[in-house]
Amino acid sequence: MKSSQFFISTLKEAPADAEIVSHKLMLRAGFIKRLGAGIYNYMPMGLRVIRKVEAIIREEMNRAGAVELLMPVVQPAELWQETGRFDKMGPELLRVKDRHERDFVIQPTSEEAVTDIARQELRSYKQLPKNFYHIQTKFRDERRPRFGVMRGREFTMKDAYSFDRDVAAAGKSYDAMYAAYCAVFDRLGLQYRAVAADTGAIGGDRSHEFQVIADTGEDALVYCPTSDYAANIELAESVALLAERAAPAQALEKTPTPGKATCEDVAALLGLPLERTVKSLVLATDERNEAGDIVKATVWLLLVRGDHALNEIKAGKLAGLKNGYRFATVAEIEEHFGCKPGYLGPIGLKKPVKVIADRTVANMSDFVCGANEADFHFTGVNWGRDLPEPDEVADIRNAQAGDPSPDGRGVLAIQRGIEVGHVFYLGTKYSKAMNATFLDEAGKPQFFEMGCYGIGVTRILGAAIEQSHDERGIVWPDSIAPFTVVLCPIGYDRSAEVKAAADQLHDDLQRLGIDVMLDDRGERPGAMFADWELIGVPHRVVLSDRGLKEGQVEYQGRRDAAATKLALAELVSHLQARLKAPAAAE
Repeated sequence: MKSSQFFISTLKEAPADAEIVSHKLMLRAGFIKRLGAGIYNYMPMGLRVIRKVEAIIREEMNRAGAVELLMPVVQPAELWQETGRFDKMGPELLRVKDRHERDFVIQPTSEEAVTDIARQELRSYKQLPKNFYHIQTKFRDERRPRFGVMRGREFTMKDAYSFDRDVAAAGKSYDAMYAAYCAVFDRLGLQYRAVAADTGAIGGDRSHEFQVIADTGEDALVYCPTSDYAANIELAESVALLAERAAPAQALEKTPTPGKATCEDVAALLGLPLERTVKSLVLATDERNEAGDIVKATVWLLLVRGDHALNEIKAGKLAGLKNGYRFATVAEIEEHFGCKPGYLGPIGLKKPVKVIADRTVANMSDFVCGANEADFHFTGVNWGRDLPEPDEVADIRNAQAGDPSPDGRGVLAIQRGIEVGHVFYLGTKYSKAMNATFLDEAGKPQFFEMGCYGIGVTRILGAAIEQSHDERGIVWPDSIAPFTVVLCPIGYDRSAEVKAAADQLHDDLQRLGIDVMLDDRGERPGAMFADWELIGVPHRVVLSDRGLKEGQVEYQGRRDAAATKLALAELVSHLQARLKAPAAAE
């Protein structure tokens, strides 16, 4: 490819509304152009990266035995009504009507459409297992689209859906997709972690996220450096930090704490470690009648150590809270505790509440908690002596760096990540809702065991840039760079020797299957180099009159600190060696 045949559009400065690095650099390098809020044109340079990402995904999905099809962007609402998601998904699901006033959706995912295919086409156990996938445009009507392609409204995803006869077979399909995802992200040249994750709104049981490691990531990943344990912080298990409860050593005492409404302030006032305090969080659940009116509210008191944070995902899985909860109102708090928030605790309640203690709190003794009276806390609090044992002991907090690993093989660390892939075991959630069955050996109908597997194709671009960039621009891995090698001839439009050598090298590299760009614009060296560093092409070759007279060119990898002079005759073999080297060596 020659630049005169292509389209290059770079900017010196990013638009003012660009917020994060990937958004700024994609706009500056001419990969995307904003069309509307969260909606972008993918320009030729950006589209080349997308197509390379798609090619890797497609090859690994095919290798894993998945079969490609294509489901529509616009889908009939009846399918979504069968599963209840037409109403449950809320405003993020874009609903439209056609000229006949029939309801449709602009799909953000395709479980319903693919399940409809399965119930029509997969009639016998002999046709199983089957895994269908597509790479398709999606739309999610984000309330606040931001961060460019990282949280846009329109995006491209690869979705795959497996159909199996039983749980054991579904597990094999899940494992095959997990392995395929590892192969995809290995080939993409990205540093990533596969972490156990919550299944979220899609539902199901078994779930892993594939997270690209980046300091700007929205997700906190909990892992053990000395074992294989890894999980999203939403799911990461938090073990009790006290092996057993010590015997009481202090008397219960009501202690003045004027104006000190937080655990941090109370600990500082009393000269105690924050770890000696207990934090109170008050939730409520509503019981409704058939008309949807609230007929009864139950108040819950959740206790975590003062230096810990409540994990709302874990709390939402507890028996009494899994059907939905909310934070209690001030009126409900005053009614049950006789006090406004800030000095709440489990002793001396006005009305009974359900008390859930985190594992660590359940083993604490001589701790500090609110006294349910403004400006006072209790010190020397002990379970059994000063208050009843909790109604339930559960893991309800976020894991922290330095906690023991749940597998007992070290301590936990935390790093940031950007989710770019997710694999779910769905079970029969959708097949039952849509009555999707096959006939087993006995001729009896059975519901499909399903899995779903997504990769954010366009999101990978943003994640890769967040992970790898410098002050000059993007640093792409070889596998997905818009061009692998750029030839920068100085004086291409003025020197017949430079032009001939550059054209010949371009043709030679192209014949070898190397994705090469020849910059024939005749730009000044500084401007030319700045463009390609911004764009992030991994390998640059500079040709000049002076160098060619000595039979030399200059080579520089995008991560190299300086250029290296090479004999022109050795350049091709040098490039081939660099292109075969591991990404970390670039």
